[in-house]
Amino acid sequence: MLTINLFNGLVYGALLIVMCSGLALIYGLRRVVNFAHGSLYMLGAYLGYSIAAHSNFWVALVAAPAVMALFGVLLDRYGFRLLQDRDPLTVVLVTFGLLLVIEDFVQTVWGKSNLSVPVPEALNVSVHLFGTALPAYRIGVIGVGVCVALGLTLWLRLSKVGLFVRAASTDPTTTAMQGVNTDALSAGVVGLGTALAGLAGVVAAPFLSLSPSMSSDVIIDSFVVVVVGGLGSLAGAFIAAMVLGMVQSLGAVYLPDLSAVLPFVIMVAILIWKPSGFAGSRT
Repeated sequence: MLTINLFNGLVYGALLIVMCSGLALIYGLRRVVNFAHGSLYMLGAYLGYSIAAHSNFWVALVAAPAVMALFGVLLDRYGFRLLQDRDPLTVVLVTFGLLLVIEDFVQTVWGKSNLSVPVPEALNVSVHLFGTALPAYRIGVIGVGVCVALGLTLWLRLSKVGLFVRAASTDPTTTAMQGVNTDALSAGVVGLGTALAGLAGVVAAPFLSLSPSMSSDVIIDSFVVVVVGGLGSLAGAFIAAMVLGMVQSLGAVYLPDLSAVLPFVIMVAILIWKPSGFAGSRT
């Protein structure tokens, strides 16, 4: 039983890594607290559902994030770029309004009924580990989380564009003075962050029910992860995502009456102990 609970914690933590990486990247470069990020995750899941229905899950896994990346570039050009220097209340109101618009769009196109995406046949089996049968698809979700974390880390640390991203997240003005097109860079990062939200939605679709309310189910945990990890810090978000995944999974079994408030207790405790989060506010 404990093995299954720990495994479920890893699965949810891996999903949060994919989801929160995009949220941390967008904040790190644009300094925009994107309350609509959960709706982008939801939109990616529904796009994945439609694409999978007309082709297969593997096509949806690539195509839906690609569409979301294009949407993210447009969102940066006509939204986040204009919000970058606005007061926080304006940012909250605009991004919350965007969330409502996307939710209404989803309900108009796909309806209010719960939908589901079949698990791809190749992963619709069980794998025996440590004497326990575990769904292969959920192991694959953990693999996606690991690949995203590793890929982003290597990209930021070893590539020239990653160097520009880290520089711009620290001091965009000086970075622009060095000849870096920070607007184009930011558009690319917002596109990547939005694509990651869409990827999280597609990955979650086969084991979570699709509904217009699914954005609210994950956005609270996502913000807890980003705040606990440190605003704009990917490393902190990775750590916080795994911690929260374990807390949610084990809390639901051993402390069911408190499971809903445990993430907030952790967030308050971390902010009291270290207001900048696990890893400060670096990328």
